[in-house]
Amino acid sequence: MKHNRLIYNLKKSNNETFIKRAGIYAVIVLILFITVSILASSFFEKRFQSSSLKGTLNIFSTEQLVTFMGTVNPYFQQGLPNSYEPPSIQSLSFELATNIKPGDIRSLLGRELPGFAIFDTEILVAGEGTDYTTLPIESAPPLDVLLKEREVAEEKLNVEGSKDTPEPNMTTGGRKVVYIYQSHSYESFLPLLKDAKVPNDANSSNPKANMVRVGEMLASELEKRGIGSQQDRTNTGEMLKSRGWEHGNAYQLSREIVKEAVSVNNNIDFSFDLHRDSLRRDKTTATINGKTYAKLMFVIGKANPDYEKNEQLASELHNLLEEKYPGLSRGILVKPKIAGNNGLYNQDLSDRAALMEVGGVDNNLEEIQRSMEAFAEVFAEFYWKDQKVNAGGN
Repeated sequence: MKHNRLIYNLKKSNNETFIKRAGIYAVIVLILFITVSILASSFFEKRFQSSSLKGTLNIFSTEQLVTFMGTVNPYFQQGLPNSYEPPSIQSLSFELATNIKPGDIRSLLGRELPGFAIFDTEILVAGEGTDYTTLPIESAPPLDVLLKEREVAEEKLNVEGSKDTPEPNMTTGGRKVVYIYQSHSYESFLPLLKDAKVPNDANSSNPKANMVRVGEMLASELEKRGIGSQQDRTNTGEMLKSRGWEHGNAYQLSREIVKEAVSVNNNIDFSFDLHRDSLRRDKTTATINGKTYAKLMFVIGKANPDYEKNEQLASELHNLLEEKYPGLSRGILVKPKIAGNNGLYNQDLSDRAALMEVGGVDNNLEEIQRSMEAFAEVFAEFYWKDQKVNAGGN
């Protein structure tokens, strides 16, 4: 009798164990199914790309990542400095949970202090003299101030482009492959305007003295090197005014312009939005071989899911500029979409696009012309090399 009862209890225990295990497995399968369904949903469609992974990993330093890899393969840890101490699990957990980095005041105050969010900008590549104290400044007075008529210093506008450019060996055969536009076409330069003394004065609707002139210079220099270019000459200030919009709507307006251009011309491969910085002369001027140039800086919008492709373009152009004209490029900035930053800059419309700051409020037209010649020279080298690579790939 006892033997039968023992067998009965054993079977009952086994059955209960089986039921518990089956229940656990069922719950695990259910959780896995729900997790996969969520990750495959449209909500996460663009959240698990390489750019998203890169953004997540940016919270870790190189040493921290090497430490983690070293837990699998100790060989990696041989490259760590002797003085390095691995981070604690508590500090990493705190950083992940709060997005506050211990020791980095920007992460603590960036959302609380007006204007402090500008320092969320990432300096991807720092050119000569570039740090967080020399980030580009956008002068944005009310639209009526931007559109105030200012007398142009006509004698300062007579600048000619390069004359000794040899005939190009290759051309785009009439195809306009580079699109140039100016979201803030009214941005100008103090030396070109009479009685203009402070950064907010450096604005003009005259296309001979504002960013439209700069875009014209670049287009002309590219054409001399066989690269067909199309330039938009919209007076964005007047168009904003006619719609009752403000300066902050400029990228919304230029987005319409760019979309129209690429819908009509399917040959466009590259697009550049030209701007002028509001920093003063000492931060925006380079002296190269005894001549002064208006410094250039590339800005990439991180709100674009595929921003890494545009980032690569800017990196290659920056490196070429550093090689041929050391000090001309101020580097590359990556800006997220936060208050005060557009974060997109129409760069989702092309995987070969960049916003380029050309000089500052104190640069003159001779310096700007030299910079446009230098950039056109470098871009032509990049473009024809790129064409050979693509042709070989096809």
